[in-house]
Amino acid sequence: MNFELKSLTLAGACAHKCDLLVQLVPEAFKPQGDAVSRLVQQALQAGDLEIRPGRLLEVYAPEGVAARRVALLGCGQGDAKSVRQAVQALAPALRAAGVKRVAVVLAGAPAGAALAAAVRTLAEVCYTYTTTKPKAQVCGVSRITLAVADVKSLQADFDVAVALAAGVELAREWANRPGNHATPTLLGNAAKALAKHPRLRCKLHGPQEVAKLGMGAFAAVAQGSKEPLRLIELHYEGAAKAQAPVVLVGKGITFDSGGISLKPGAEMDEMKYDMGGAASVLGVFRALAELQPAINVVGIVPSCENMPDGCAVKPGDVVTGMSGQTIEILNTDAEGRLVLSDALTYAARFRPAAVIDIATLTGACVVALGGVHSGLFSSDDELARQLQAAGDAALDSCWRMPLDDDYADGLKSNFADVANIAGRAAGAVTAAKFLQRFAGDAAWAHLDIAGTAWKSGAAKGATGRPVGLLLHYLLARAAHPVAAAPRKPARRSRAA
Repeated sequence: MNFELKSLTLAGACAHKCDLLVQLVPEAFKPQGDAVSRLVQQALQAGDLEIRPGRLLEVYAPEGVAARRVALLGCGQGDAKSVRQAVQALAPALRAAGVKRVAVVLAGAPAGAALAAAVRTLAEVCYTYTTTKPKAQVCGVSRITLAVADVKSLQADFDVAVALAAGVELAREWANRPGNHATPTLLGNAAKALAKHPRLRCKLHGPQEVAKLGMGAFAAVAQGSKEPLRLIELHYEGAAKAQAPVVLVGKGITFDSGGISLKPGAEMDEMKYDMGGAASVLGVFRALAELQPAINVVGIVPSCENMPDGCAVKPGDVVTGMSGQTIEILNTDAEGRLVLSDALTYAARFRPAAVIDIATLTGACVVALGGVHSGLFSSDDELARQLQAAGDAALDSCWRMPLDDDYADGLKSNFADVANIAGRAAGAVTAAKFLQRFAGDAAWAHLDIAGTAWKSGAAKGATGRPVGLLLHYLLARAAHPVAAAPRKPARRSRAA
C-alpha cells in the first residue's frame, strides 16, 4: 500500500483525480464554497448524514467533483478514536470494484494522532491474507492520498503511521500463516530478511547452540517436535554502542498442541497464533527499519513447536534452565513461560536498560480483560507508566495487573526450585510471577496478549497488536533518552 500526504484545500480535493474521494465530517466541520461542502450541508439538513463516527453516505459522480465516487463519513469529535471508528466503516467502499486511487480529506486542522489513526486503519481494512489463499478477493487500492491543510506540521506523525502500518502488516501476515507455513526455520528466515535493512543484523541459534547455552527449559518444549527450534536474535543499532538497549522478547511457539497435556480439539487451529509475540517483535523491527530512530533495540525470539510425540516432555519432569534454576513441569501446556524463562535469562547478557516480553500466555488474561486491553505486569512503575502512555497514544491499550509476591506461593514445588503452574486462581498473575524469577535486574515488563493478538469467529485473524504500543514506547524513549542508572554486572548462568 502506497500512502502520500498532500496539502489540499476542500476545493482542491474536489479537483483531485481519484476513484474514491472520502470526506471526513467532524462536528466542527466548516463548509466552504466547494461542491463537497454543499453535499455535506444538504445531507445534514436532510438527515441523510450523521456526524456520529462511522455514519457513511456514498454519492456517485456528483457535479463539480473529479472523483467518480464520493463518501461522506461522519467522524464525531474528529479525535483519533472517532477517526478510527469512522474509517473502519469505509471497508466495503474501499473494496468496491474499480477503486484503486483513494483520497481521504481531513477537514480543518486535524491532530497528528487523528491523521495517524486514519493511516493505520486504512492499512488495516485494506489488508488481505493471501499466502495460502492466493485467489482471495484482495483490496484493489494501490494509492491513498491523505489531504490536509498543512503538511509540514503533520509529516512526522504521518511517517510514523506509515512505518507502523508496515510493521503491523508484517506481524499480521506471519501470525495468520498456518503452522506448516510458519515453522521456526521459516520465522528465522523472515528475521534474516529484515536484517537486510540498514542498522539491522540477525543471528540465528539452532538446537546445538541452545544446548550449549544451557537452555534446558526451551529445549524441553521443543523435544516433542520434528521441527528444529530456533533462537532468533535481532539487533537494531541506531544509537551509540555505549547506550544500553531495550530488549524485546517474543514468545514464538509456531504451533501449540499443548504437548502431552493436550488441548481440546475445538479451535485448536487457532494455536498457530501462539507466536503472536514473536510476530510483534518482527513487526517492530520492520517499523524501526523505516524510521531509523536513535535507540538500540535487541529482539529475542525463542521459537519452536509444542507437540506430543514419544520424545515429548512429560508432566512431572524436572528441567534445568539457563539460569540454573530447576523447574517442575506440572503441565506441558504451560510451555510459553518455559521458553521465555531461558530467553529472559539470555537477555541479561546485553545489560539492557529495559526488558519487555510479549506473549500469548494465558487464557486467564482473556477471561480478565477480553480483547480490549493487553495485560501489563511490571516490576518497575516508571516502565509501566511509559508503556501505558504508549498504548494510549497508539490506540493499542494495556491494563496494569498486580504482581504481589503473595501470588508466587502457588509456584512452590517439592521437587524443584519452582513449578511451571500454580492453581487456576489468578492464572495470568502467577504466570507473570514465574517469569519475574528470570527477568534479572533490569526494569522488566510482561505483556500478556492472549486476548488481543487475534480475533476469532467470522473475523478470525491476527490483529498485529501490540506493535503500535511497542513502537510508540521505543520512539518516546529515543526522543527523550533516559540516563541509565549504574547497572550491576550481568549474572552468569551455571551454563555460561
